[in-house]
Amino acid sequence: MIGAIAGDIIGSVYEHHRVKTKEFPLFQARSTFTDDTVLTVAVAHAILSGGSYVAAIRRLGRGYPGAGYGGAFSRWLQADAPQPYNSWGNGAAMRVSPVGFAFATEEEVLHQARLTAEITHNHPEGIKGAQAMALAIYLARTGHHKEALRTRINEMFGYNLHRSVDEIRPLYAFAVSCQGSVPEAIIAFLDSDSYEDAVRNAVSLGGDSDTLACMSGGIAEAFYGSVPPAIREKVEHLLTPDLWAVTKTFCDRYR
Repeated sequence: MIGAIAGDIIGSVYEHHRVKTKEFPLFQARSTFTDDTVLTVAVAHAILSGGSYVAAIRRLGRGYPGAGYGGAFSRWLQADAPQPYNSWGNGAAMRVSPVGFAFATEEEVLHQARLTAEITHNHPEGIKGAQAMALAIYLARTGHHKEALRTRINEMFGYNLHRSVDEIRPLYAFAVSCQGSVPEAIIAFLDSDSYEDAVRNAVSLGGDSDTLACMSGGIAEAFYGSVPPAIREKVEHLLTPDLWAVTKTFCDRYR
């Protein structure tokens, strides 16, 4: 989960100043967490407390009104009786990483990923993106090698993962759909040799950099076993005390 949050923070600077190279500073003065982090922590809080995903996301989301939510999600957040709005956006996939770390079976991971998504992103592509991301994290943390992960995600969800970062990068553009960003985030991990390399791959695509790096960073943390200490320390420094408290509790429980 810290891997996803760190990816969000690292990518935050490049969302509107996109780069097409892996050579960039990991952290800058303007590096900050975004809605990706807030909603990831909200999902973690729901898992820790046994509460509903809707309640946790609305409570924490309303506490950070300037985090950068999309228009439809902002309206959902403030609605008296919120209803899903058939979104296929990558907001469902970027907040789901705690599910991949917390649950013990593939079936439960897929079920819980659906539950986190369908409260807002009940379009089939939105649900699929969340399930693919959660399953990738689950497979990574349970000892599956990269080719097994590539095959399972490709066969189950139909994503084309037989591409490389170098092939994608030249023509890739900003995409907020699950179908236009989840496969690319997974490939950024598959082409990596470390946590940091996965995040650099994701940002270097020049797309929705904070969300791409958030998604790729979550899988990379699960696969490589940890986030480098210096990056973890930076995350702790940049998060607010309440967000860090939930993050630390979750990571201690599901280490």
